[in-house]
Amino acid sequence: MPVSVVVGDLTRLPVDAIVNAANTALAPGGGVCGAIFAAAGYGELDRACRAIGGCSTGQAVFTPGFALPAKYIIHTAGPIWHGGGQGEAKLLRSCYDTSLRLAWDQGCRSIAFPLISAGIYGYPKQEALEIALDAMARFAQDHPMDITLAVLDSEIADMAEAIRQKGRGNLLCP
Repeated sequence: MPVSVVVGDLTRLPVDAIVNAANTALAPGGGVCGAIFAAAGYGELDRACRAIGGCSTGQAVFTPGFALPAKYIIHTAGPIWHGGGQGEAKLLRSCYDTSLRLAWDQGCRSIAFPLISAGIYGYPKQEALEIALDAMARFAQDHPMDITLAVLDSEIADMAEAIRQKGRGNLLCP
């Protein structure tokens, strides 16, 4: 199945799971993380995350979706960009791979991601996008899952379309 890139609010998508670009403490944050906590129900999600206790960079854990349309929230801690020489690409790739496997194992057949680490963690958007789309496309080759990358600005959607045009990834970009 192809990977879709949409400009829109991740928290409103009718998918089985959404992915939270979390911090390692699974604490409420800003950006995508803050929006997910607000939409899911801050108190319930905070209690569920505290019960888990944390998540190592590159790994993923899940909680219920609470008030979201999604049944699950998969929390993954992306790497902070330090110039690319500290294993950031491998860790970022692991965020997508681990999240996809966890969703699949939970019976999810649709999932939506933000562009992990490309906000306050400083990962260059083009590189983050190439890693994300490659990981998603590779997973989709062997797993019948609808995979969506939800972005908030059309610039990133245009970058994804350019990657698709170059023949990288099995993408559908509206």
